Amino acid sequence: MHVVVVSNDWVRITYLLCLLRDAGLDPVLLDQHVSLIEGGTGAFPRRIAVDTRDLAQARRILDQAGEM
Repeated sequence: MHVVVVSNDWVRITYLLCLLRDAGLDPVLLDQHVSLIEGGTGAFPRRIAVDTRDLAQARRILDQAGEM
């Protein structure tokens, strides 16, 4: 697994997860539970990770969306 996005912005995270899933990838959201426990202070950003085999495609998708 490789992390492709780190963010505290829940809207951005949701958007990027949708982009990756629409392209047929299976992204994983990391740190979601820690972020909920910390109460929204932003101390623990969420991370999106993809399988190593999907890394190049994920980066291309995010780059085309202006997110890289």
